Amino acid sequence: MHDPAKLPLGQRLLSSLNHFWKDNRQFIFLLCSIVFFKSAIADLSSISGASMQPTLLDGDKVWVNKLAYDVKIPFTEISLAETGDPQRGDVVIIDSKRAGKRLVKRIVGLPGDTIYMQNNALVINGEAAHYEVLDREGDAIILIEELEQRSHQAQVLSGFVNRSSRSYGPTIVPDDQYFVLGDNRDNSADSRVYSFIPREEIIGRSSSVVFSLDSHNNYLPRGERFLAAIE
Repeated sequence: MHDPAKLPLGQRLLSSLNHFWKDNRQFIFLLCSIVFFKSAIADLSSISGASMQPTLLDGDKVWVNKLAYDVKIPFTEISLAETGDPQRGDVVIIDSKRAGKRLVKRIVGLPGDTIYMQNNALVINGEAAHYEVLDREGDAIILIEELEQRSHQAQVLSGFVNRSSRSYGPTIVPDDQYFVLGDNRDNSADSRVYSFIPREEIIGRSSSVVFSLDSHNNYLPRGERFLAAIE
């Protein structure tokens, strides 16, 4: 029987790797499966900041369906096949090159749409969005915004703000790009700042909060937001 210490260095390394693989292959397979799943199929995304209030809160963890629009090569933006088209009203996760970070916003304008905003009121292809006041919380006004029979909550401020950010366009959304806004219209860096979003930068769609931690209350869980649907 050979003494392992007397084997050449290359053989010793190969033997060590072989033992490591035999002892840990199930764990390695599981780890690779998790990494593949998170890259190509689904993942969680953290909400930081107030740009999507009242729909999403700081500390929310949202489910990201990465197969909602495309099947992509893992760890790339290369699409192998399209599974659907982003729709107006979808909440999407964006890997924005202009912003240099991940964004969570709502699709408002589709390719070919003419977008116009006047004092936070949207006009799409000449048709004004419908608004209804839902609630008032201090300086914040909570609205129901209806876009082509899809409705969601949005938020604007009643106090003095930079009026120039409340108006935009009119402009036409280019092919294969999208116009996105944060639901917190007076506190969101979105297409008004970073311009249109190319389709390949859209990572996926989110339709539910998985869980939420309240940063203003010692990061305790917000029980009412567990598996809450995103409108």
